Amino acid sequence: MKRIISFVSSFQMEMSEDDINMEEYPTEIHDYLAAFEKSLGSVDEMLKTMMSVSRSELLQKLEPLEQAKMDLVSVYTLNSMFWVYLATQGINPKEHPVKQELERIRTYMNKVKEIADKKKASKLDKGAASRFVRNALWEPNAENEHTSKTPAKGKKRKMD
Repeated sequence: MKRIISFVSSFQMEMSEDDINMEEYPTEIHDYLAAFEKSLGSVDEMLKTMMSVSRSELLQKLEPLEQAKMDLVSVYTLNSMFWVYLATQGINPKEHPVKQELERIRTYMNKVKEIADKKKASKLDKGAASRFVRNALWEPNAENEHTSKTPAKGKKRKMD
């Protein structure tokens, strides 16, 4: 993690507004570079916040599923940043083993998501379900058995 922070910080220093000469790169990408620099600042702040608390202290406060999520997000972020680093060095990350690592991490992220979804899914209360079905079904009682099934003559009632 400390390497990531130093990488982000050094990259930010290289991209500082004072050092950027508009003639060194096409003006069309200036807005993109400014947005990228802003994003790097956000990443840098987030990493510093994460590093301010020890990992063991942070994990003690989380449930096992949340620990797994945090670990997966951390390792995915690290590998994604390495992907960007490779791209900045002119290396095609799609042909690098980091691509398979990212796919492997995504697989585990999907597994954790499935577990979390199953945990959130509502459980069936069998007692309540059977009462609901029993009350919804018509059961003849003694009064209804003695009356005829033909409608009574006279005024018909509207049912609302």
